[in-house]
Amino acid sequence: MPINTLVQNVRATPQHYSYPSIFIYGHRASGKSHVLHILMKELELPHAAVSCVECVSAALLYERVLTSFFGRSAASFLPRSPSLSEFVRLYRHQRSQSPAEQTRYIVMEKAELLRDADANLLPALLRLQELVDDNITVILLSEIVWEKFRPNTGCFEPLLLHFPDYSKGELQQILSTDSHPSYSAELYSSYINILLGVFYSVCRDLRELRHLAALNFNKFCEPLTEGKVKETETHKLWRNIEPHLKKAMQTVYIREVSSLQWEQMQQTEDEGGALRGLSAHTHVELPYYSKFLLIAAYLASYNPARTDKRFFVKHHGKIRKTNFLKKNEKTSNHLLGPKPFALDRLLAIFYSVVDSRVAPTASIFSQISSLVTLQLLTQISHTDQLDAPKYKCSISLDFISAVSRTVNFDIVKYLYDFL
Repeated sequence: MPINTLVQNVRATPQHYSYPSIFIYGHRASGKSHVLHILMKELELPHAAVSCVECVSAALLYERVLTSFFGRSAASFLPRSPSLSEFVRLYRHQRSQSPAEQTRYIVMEKAELLRDADANLLPALLRLQELVDDNITVILLSEIVWEKFRPNTGCFEPLLLHFPDYSKGELQQILSTDSHPSYSAELYSSYINILLGVFYSVCRDLRELRHLAALNFNKFCEPLTEGKVKETETHKLWRNIEPHLKKAMQTVYIREVSSLQWEQMQQTEDEGGALRGLSAHTHVELPYYSKFLLIAAYLASYNPARTDKRFFVKHHGKIRKTNFLKKNEKTSNHLLGPKPFALDRLLAIFYSVVDSRVAPTASIFSQISSLVTLQLLTQISHTDQLDAPKYKCSISLDFISAVSRTVNFDIVKYLYDFL
């Protein structure tokens, strides 16, 4: 058990040196930070809690450590842009004046951000005990495994501890503690059991499941408040909430709509309004130029290549749609599905539809890769084909229409099927 190993390490004889560095990894919301916080608090261990998100520079990291162990006066001796050697020298000086009676701990959350810091910072932290000649242990908390964390230049190997994901039974037990005061604990436990039956196969993140549980509980209790069913009639409660939970599956992790908007959409549906799919009802938040790249990709997938001149060249002359038709083109392109297109065609359409001059920078190409990662575009060419990669747009007309409205672009005017 990782917790037992961790407890044995921190509860060792205080005057004995502990292990120089510990690397704790596991998925988000698996209890890493909570367990360490409780251990440090209950055992009253001297420690410095450092968030790598907040400490954006090494100077802030050094200041936080010195302040936690030796007070603000010690941190004031740091120069404006301290180097690692200056931090080590100052720590040694302060340690000689205030020797450690027991192991000191530096707890670093989001430690994967250290990979973007100076190349010598991570190896130095892993062997900080040797550098400062003090009884100190550095604990790194991360969501990635050590194999993807280890520097290429080599470093001291820390003690590895893995926090596994919660099982279904553990999630049931944890989420059931959030029971609503107006209803019995048994009712809320049965609701959590229904929720996990729907979402456990696609989401095991405790924070996301807790958000989904709070978001849909009022809908689950509607038949109870209206007096239509009793708390013991779980099957009727399940039939009432099942379609709403299936709709909520479309927003797992994405958070396309806020909690208030989701409740309003459910009320609209109950009043007889048609509730369209979330991907059609709203849009995923994308950067400004990514939206135009997605529009260009949709036009490239559903318009024949020879119609580009008609739509995107100002003085193309009068060309009737019948002149383009062939026997095999009488079927709508939207019924045939998206066609693959080359990267140069995508960029040509993009520069035509965007309402400002954009230089072909690396940012534009990286946004194309992001659209592929989001599965809004699909790369169909081989990964080793660098000269002319081909893509295919994998979104619906309702989705792209919603995206187009956010940038005031009427995409229907540029679709061949709607001429």
